[in-house]
Amino acid sequence: MMTAMDIDSIAADWAARIDRGTLAADEDRALMQWIESDSRHRGAFMRMRAIALHSERARALGPAFDPDRFTAGEYQSPLRSRGRRWRGAWNGRAKVLAVAAAACAAVLVALPLIDGTRHYDTRQGEFKVVSLADGTVMTLNTASNVEVDYTDTRRRIRLLEGEVLFDVVKDRTRPFIVAAGGASVRAIGTTFAVRRLKDKPLHVIVREGAVEVQQNSLLAPVRVTANMQAELPIQSGVDVEPQAVEPDEVNRKLAWQDGRIAFEAETLAGAAEAFGRYSQTAIVIDDPAVAGRQITGLFSANDPISFARAAAKTLGLNAEVRAGAVHLTQ
Repeated sequence: MMTAMDIDSIAADWAARIDRGTLAADEDRALMQWIESDSRHRGAFMRMRAIALHSERARALGPAFDPDRFTAGEYQSPLRSRGRRWRGAWNGRAKVLAVAAAACAAVLVALPLIDGTRHYDTRQGEFKVVSLADGTVMTLNTASNVEVDYTDTRRRIRLLEGEVLFDVVKDRTRPFIVAAGGASVRAIGTTFAVRRLKDKPLHVIVREGAVEVQQNSLLAPVRVTANMQAELPIQSGVDVEPQAVEPDEVNRKLAWQDGRIAFEAETLAGAAEAFGRYSQTAIVIDDPAVAGRQITGLFSANDPISFARAAAKTLGLNAEVRAGAVHLTQ
């Protein structure tokens, strides 16, 4: 039987191979087969993925960053754009290794070695990948706040605010439950995301497997399967009706895990609201006619100015940057 060290070594090798360039079709299949062959593999791969992502964006640590003087306790990870394939950002091997070690420390310091109650959060414009005691991986989006409570009989997550993607390891003896407000989402082994924003319906989307969504204890749970989503209205007692979602749409809705926002015929008003979750630089649109214009594309989540300029160029508008905001006008 493979040890955890053996598994981590293989996961690191896959991450390095991806870093060198796009995998061939047979390599891609082999990677997927390896990940799916053992629940421990997915968690190990996600950890190596986190290291690679931090390495890729080493420059985001700022011009004052010095790998030789790095202290793990000082490291903070800002949200930044990334793709499914990783590319090395720096040529200096020593610097890459130093930043990788920094990323590893940032991730591993949050790894619970024993069951218990723990708290995780992210600030605006920040994301975090956390591997839990059972190998389940949580990816926290911007401005998210969760409480993890593991016992011998259950795995319970309280989503206080924000959005989290869960990659759940199967354990039929301990149900995995995400509680948000008066609602709950129950899973055995699956990949799904839950979003809880102020004055918005609770949103659940499932990429793999299935979950049971229950609005309150008086209503029967509703099953939501892969490539489906459900919104739980703020008004308790309203029926939950899951909707089918195309795989491409699922990927767009979960693009935030790659530090991006994907729009498909979204209004500029809706896009401005979405960017407001990630940055203090507001996109201001005073003209309703401009606010109703639509945009499609994939954009860096923490760069509203570049988005506004791209939208202005595409739609024939003006983008004016002022203190703390970018204004879109005719």
